[in-house]
Amino acid sequence: MRSITKRMLHMTGIGLGALALAACSQETEMSDDMSASTAQAPSALIERARGLEAPQAEQRPVTIEQVGFTRVDEYQWIKDENWQQVMREPETLDEDIRALLDAENAYLDAVMGPTEGLQERIFQEIRGRIKEDDSSVPQQDGAYEYFTRYREGGQYPIFSRRPVDPETGEAIGEEEILIDGDAEANDFDYLDFGNVEHSPDHRFVAYAVDTRGSEYYEIIIREVATGDVVATLTDESTGDFVWARDSETLYWVWRDDNGRPVEVYRQNRNGGPSEQIYQEQDPGFFVSVGLSDGNNYVIINAGGHTSNEIRLLDANDPAAEPQLISAREDNVEYYLTEATDRFYFRTNADGAVDFKLVSAPIDNPGRENWEDFLPHRPGVLLNGVMGFENWLVRSERENALPRIVVHEYATGEEHEIAFSEEAYSLGMSGGYEFATDRMRFSYESPSTPEETYDYDMRSRERVLLKTQEVPSGHNSEDYVVRRIMAPGHDGVEIPVTILHHRDTPIDGSAPLMLYGYGSYGITIPAAFRVTPLSLVDRGMVYAIAHIRGGMANGYQWYLDGKLEHKMNTFRDFVSAGEALASEGYTSRGNIVAYGGSAGGLLVGAAINIQPDLFAGAIGAVPFVDVINTMSDAELPLTPPEWPEWGNPIESAEDYQTMIAYSPYDQIQEMDYPHVLATGGLTDPRVTYWEPTKWVARLRDRRTDDGLTLLKMNMGAGHGGASGRFDALRETALNWAFALMSVGLADEEVEEIAGAASE
Repeated sequence: MRSITKRMLHMTGIGLGALALAACSQETEMSDDMSASTAQAPSALIERARGLEAPQAEQRPVTIEQVGFTRVDEYQWIKDENWQQVMREPETLDEDIRALLDAENAYLDAVMGPTEGLQERIFQEIRGRIKEDDSSVPQQDGAYEYFTRYREGGQYPIFSRRPVDPETGEAIGEEEILIDGDAEANDFDYLDFGNVEHSPDHRFVAYAVDTRGSEYYEIIIREVATGDVVATLTDESTGDFVWARDSETLYWVWRDDNGRPVEVYRQNRNGGPSEQIYQEQDPGFFVSVGLSDGNNYVIINAGGHTSNEIRLLDANDPAAEPQLISAREDNVEYYLTEATDRFYFRTNADGAVDFKLVSAPIDNPGRENWEDFLPHRPGVLLNGVMGFENWLVRSERENALPRIVVHEYATGEEHEIAFSEEAYSLGMSGGYEFATDRMRFSYESPSTPEETYDYDMRSRERVLLKTQEVPSGHNSEDYVVRRIMAPGHDGVEIPVTILHHRDTPIDGSAPLMLYGYGSYGITIPAAFRVTPLSLVDRGMVYAIAHIRGGMANGYQWYLDGKLEHKMNTFRDFVSAGEALASEGYTSRGNIVAYGGSAGGLLVGAAINIQPDLFAGAIGAVPFVDVINTMSDAELPLTPPEWPEWGNPIESAEDYQTMIAYSPYDQIQEMDYPHVLATGGLTDPRVTYWEPTKWVARLRDRRTDDGLTLLKMNMGAGHGGASGRFDALRETALNWAFALMSVGLADEEVEEIAGAASE
């Protein structure tokens, strides 16, 4: 029912997309209302960096004619013609491109060199907040409990189990290590785990690993008793697979040469021939596999951004054929939950914009037999549903706050698990067992470390199992969490979550980091994160803008931030920054914009719209070359993304909408904030050439002497470095850049240098 690696469902929105795209651009008049009292003093670090010579990418103009429009791209050559091969074999990258990326990395090192001591201090601070020998709360499955843990100093998880009394759940034996992530990583510079699943009979463990960052995973099966590798099924999977109930059969998803998950295979755990049981023909639909909550059905989901269809196989029959539930319809989604004698579907069918819940008999679950169980309630987003033998649990969001509701089948009674903070995040999990009255949920807020509870749905008692430990110390009372509503350009109110130290003056003098995403309906939770504390403890305010394009205020909030309405996403972000300045949390020109992937496109758009609002901007693996990427049907995620952004290959209207906000295309000859972009050479989601081209054009066109920096990870993909501590060094670089941009780094850099010289 749930895997070791993917048990907890966080209430961050309906998962509509994997690629992060989004952006905007439009020249506007410069504002001159930043008062002298809040302007930052000149930074010696910035002045020094201005004296260094930045790389100048060669311009090789290419004229592109498309749907009646013409554009010129002087940096198109940075996209390697054999990019598919580069994803698998990075050493085949064109030498001219490699030379440019190496030069960019050398320039970044030169600019940021004086901050190395600060970066190390920030790295150690963040690392000090992470319990190095941490472990997850075990989940019982019959005679064993399964958990993950880290060893002191370890970079990668250890997947383990321990024998327990099946009746009481008490441990009766020692830990058995199933997979030692640190040992697996010894021979690789990069390692990422996909699914990790034990067989139903507990004899085997299957796991998926990516060793390049390209998201092509190898599926390996080990015998638990001996530790021996039984078989390697494939090295071209998505990392997505499930066991059938016989403990002999696995279902896994194949990724094609363009990186698209399009086929499902069935294969014996001993290897041997694989059997294709489903192939998707539409390049706009991606395929995934999963198990129903009771583990009785293998679910094959073929989905785009706005529609999907589900096929079921009997998990007890290794020869079963897929049975279609309901054929795909434009703009109709449905997701299955197994109960004791019925299926439940969360769906937006029949105009249920915020989704409703329907049920159907297991032996005839087609749409013609769907019956409303929980009607559509406009403004209350039905976020997710989880089934048990006697209970149905749902997550909802209303007024940008999540909640958990428990329903009992026998009585029809339901109750809500209540919380009281101004802004918070929830997650929920049922574990491996279906016939139980217990569920698990987590609670956290920007100032409150994660708390994990077991909840008895019958007695309504909650038992605290674990509180996230911050080894270096953390006092929630030292921090203030606020939620404000920022007035948008068209009258809407935009939720903004704010975290600041209680000693930080809220008089406009504090610098601020503004984070956002705003695409695919993904909602950024008001969760506890150890990384922003290194900024907050230095006097910065940290804020999250819950902008349109996400689903903080329901599904309509998402619809109002996509396609022809996409500009709302970027304007909302700017409006959030302006509101934070007007309410004294910061001031204009004292904000660092930060976002990754689609959030990086958001950052690129915002600094085109209102550059003087920001002192700095960090675009992490930013999707900024929108029009070119969405015009390249060979890229892995382009066809599935057309329902999100539009299709500029066929539609002149979509082309005009898209190019009006594409950050790369809307770079103007004007002053910009300091900019740091990051990328990964083997990133299949936001390809390496996007941030590289963006930096090249921005550096060429900006009319000021601000910094334009690129950090290209030559050995990783979309997620950056894979080790848990290596990834923190990338965060430390970002934070040092942010502090430098707002003038907070100089004094500390000087102090560190002075201490080192003594």
